Amino acid sequence: MSKSSETVDNNGFIISNNDQDPVVDSPAERWLNWLGQTNLGKCSTVITLLFGIYVRWNVGLNPYSGQNIPPMYGDYEAQRHWMELTLHVPMNRWYYYDLEWWGLDYPPLTAYVSWICGKIGSMFNPEWFALDVSRGFESEESKLFMRSSVLILEYLIYVPSVIVFVNWWLASKSWQKRRLAVLFILLQPALILIDHGHFQYNSVMLGLTVWSLNCFFYEYYVIGSVAFCLALGFKQMSLYFSPAIFAYLLGKCIKNKPQGFILFVKLGVTVIITFVIMFFPFLDSVEHISQVIIRMFPLNRGLYEDKVANFWCAINIIIKLREMFEIHVLTRISLFTTLLAILPSCINLGLNPDKHRLVYCLANSALAFFMFSFQVHEKSILLPALPITLLTLDEPFWSSWFNNVALFSMFPLLKKDRLILPYFVVWFMWNWMGSFVQRDVKPVVLRYISWASYLVMAVIHFFDFNIDPPKRYPDLYIVLNVTFSSGIHLFMLLYFNYRQITLPYNLDEKKDKRKAE
Repeated sequence: MSKSSETVDNNGFIISNNDQDPVVDSPAERWLNWLGQTNLGKCSTVITLLFGIYVRWNVGLNPYSGQNIPPMYGDYEAQRHWMELTLHVPMNRWYYYDLEWWGLDYPPLTAYVSWICGKIGSMFNPEWFALDVSRGFESEESKLFMRSSVLILEYLIYVPSVIVFVNWWLASKSWQKRRLAVLFILLQPALILIDHGHFQYNSVMLGLTVWSLNCFFYEYYVIGSVAFCLALGFKQMSLYFSPAIFAYLLGKCIKNKPQGFILFVKLGVTVIITFVIMFFPFLDSVEHISQVIIRMFPLNRGLYEDKVANFWCAINIIIKLREMFEIHVLTRISLFTTLLAILPSCINLGLNPDKHRLVYCLANSALAFFMFSFQVHEKSILLPALPITLLTLDEPFWSSWFNNVALFSMFPLLKKDRLILPYFVVWFMWNWMGSFVQRDVKPVVLRYISWASYLVMAVIHFFDFNIDPPKRYPDLYIVLNVTFSSGIHLFMLLYFNYRQITLPYNLDEKKDKRKAE
């Protein structure tokens, strides 16, 4: 196999690979080449989608958050309860009803989707979502329905968005490379384990975000704005992406001077109308909409939850910020730090609003929010993981390294959910298929640093499984995980900011020329 020709910047980092040569000689690539040789290339997408269903379904056969653990159970019960709540409780009571039992704390679009799922599920068996008496309900049939709802919604929203994205992003490359990207993105371990193992519907939010990107790429800015508003209306965590989206659209309005003001007005009106429609049932009084916002942004929960691999949790080992400051002070500190962290990439994007820079800025904005914002969950790492995974063929070394550390950072949560076996199986499968650990990078020292990080993860896992932590430090291995992972996350934030700022200018024009050729 011939070595792929590469474009390298002045600092030795790989910018792009030759369009004709394979990215890496991995099992996944060899499989796609074999399909092409046997005239099954046209079926490769279908085969990939079926394999994705197979992997997700097998992960779903394992325990979920809070399974058989009363009294509160876990995220599975929260999602089931919201279907019960929206089905039986009047809409004007959704954000008030029995808040001690998994009270609704997501935006209205999640509630509407829960209502639809509850309606459909009740057609099979009303007992699954009977008001109050169904709390903790865990029959095999109801679990089958709940698992299926995650899979169906993902394949209706997230999967098509990824395929459309890849076909635009890699339009000038071979069909093998496009299918390779789809395979790697759809088999990203973290999202599969959280949505289909732990149990959530993050793929809906992420899929709507990718649909907004697709619309922006094809210059349907108004429709793209609607899609992103829907992502915000489904999960408030989408705010992690909002500075990048705002900077890109504002930059487009400023650059397109003849029509820029008209576009600005269109976008503003579109955002207002979309949010008014989503929140309309709750706009009957200031008190009602205030309750919705308070539920969505519960500042009283503190700076972070559990042990999350971000900056604040990591420095808590030495500096006890939560004991030193009141919540309102911590809120201001985290806000200022987050704004400081996102400014360089957002300013760069606003001044140079091209599509490639947008994806990098999404990664930088989301990662900055994860590292420094207020009230961060460990699952929030899925947000920066989205754009970084979309760059899987542009940044194969960095994308795989980030995803591996991101998954490792969630291990304490997955261990708590008894998802250790699928954690290792899906993680090793994804890395084996992509031969990610074998990837070259310049300067070479980075490769050795990445290997050292994998060694650290292996050592922490070894001690975690074989040696009990000291009674004085019961969370020792979790703290080591958090400290290590947050350090790598910070390093990744610096790298992706560097990559965005040093991207060549007029990348969109160059891409259009390659498409024409």
